[in-house]
Amino acid sequence: MIADELLKLLVCPQTRTPVQLADSELLARVNDRIARKELRTHDGRTLTEPLQEALVREDGAVLYPVRDGIPVMLIGESILLEETHET
Repeated sequence: MIADELLKLLVCPQTRTPVQLADSELLARVNDRIARKELRTHDGRTLTEPLQEALVREDGAVLYPVRDGIPVMLIGESILLEETHET
């Protein structure tokens, strides 16, 4: 789990807007797409490992994975969430 003090400092590297912890519903939708090999990073790499934790940008458009408790705040590793929204 990310410490609250660290979370207050983290921002999206692209827009500089705040991020927050992704809720369990969002993680479930993302992990479902990962299991079906339908989700890619910003750089185009197909995700294969489910996420235990992630940070979502304030506007809800981008997700940043947290691996082994470390936020991966790299644009290339980000996930565009428009692909996970139900229509």
